[in-house]
Amino acid sequence: MIKAVIFDMDGVIIDSEGIYLEYQLEFARKKNPAVQLEQLFPMVGATKQQAWEVLERAISNGQTWEELRNEFRQHNVYDQVDYQKIYRSEVTEVLETLQAEGYRLALASSTQLDLVEHVLEVNGIRSYFEVVVSGNQFKKSKPDPEIYLYTASCLGIKEEECLAVEDSTIGITAAYRAGMKVAAVIDQRYQFDQSLAGYHIKDVKDVLEIVKRA
Repeated sequence: MIKAVIFDMDGVIIDSEGIYLEYQLEFARKKNPAVQLEQLFPMVGATKQQAWEVLERAISNGQTWEELRNEFRQHNVYDQVDYQKIYRSEVTEVLETLQAEGYRLALASSTQLDLVEHVLEVNGIRSYFEVVVSGNQFKKSKPDPEIYLYTASCLGIKEEECLAVEDSTIGITAAYRAGMKVAAVIDQRYQFDQSLAGYHIKDVKDVLEIVKRA
């Protein structure tokens, strides 16, 4: 029986991954005009180091992934993103329904906490979540299960009574390793391996059906 639903943010609540890739591609092409968007697909849903090592290999100009990431961060691209425009509006109805039916709600994202809080606030959904957790709070990132184990403990709910809503390979793996049920939002753009998910959904609204029968 599911008692809590834990949402990832990027790729689930907001369709942000393509936007971030475009900024990263623009940055990469200033250093190496030959870089192609497809080369950067493995950045999506990867850990910080893994993602920037992909960019390091694509650019191949002698800079380390740390140097590239630090340079990129100086541009403050997150301030340029319209997070209301890329918000999946159906999420509001899903959260409202789940809360009304007594499910506990949390968010566990690899993104830094200040940005997570900003996204939730501008879209008017912060109040639905009892617990909001960022990957920056932990030594090990997804696919390590620590973030999900911690979130469940904060809710006081057993892991097997939680449904995690994810999209990326590492996010699905983290929730699976934590012993949770996993619903994967189907996304064929970035070649995710979603095989560990017990449920595959086309729309976040499908979560409402899963919690009733899982």
